[in-house]
Amino acid sequence: MTTDARTAAQNSAVAQLRAKGKKQKPSLLQLPGLVAISLYMILVAGITIISVANHVASPIYLVFPVFFIAGALGMLLLLRWAWALTLAAVALMSGSFLWGFSTQHSLRSLMQGLLNLAFFLYLVRADVREKLR
Repeated sequence: MTTDARTAAQNSAVAQLRAKGKKQKPSLLQLPGLVAISLYMILVAGITIISVANHVASPIYLVFPVFFIAGALGMLLLLRWAWALTLAAVALMSGSFLWGFSTQHSLRSLMQGLLNLAFFLYLVRADVREKLR
């Protein structure tokens, strides 16, 4: 009977520790990839702004940096809407760069497309989605 009482006490202690562990807020330090992706999105926004300022791209492209920066800052706050926005942006950029590689055979487009694909695969992981609010 004492062994059953000890086992029950240990099981309840383990359950309490697990409950405390799940209640803790997720930290950004647990997901260093989100920081890297956020910095990348800010970099892409800056490059887009510079290309519009140098008249390489149309001014309509200034809409995208707003969304890139909003997604990047929201990802740093672990917000689910920012995850969805960033996921869509990375997926579309990956497709765009890989299509550019297939038509122009540019190594730069291939590298950017594969980098965006790696970011996409990181963002769709289950442990990343679980930690978002």
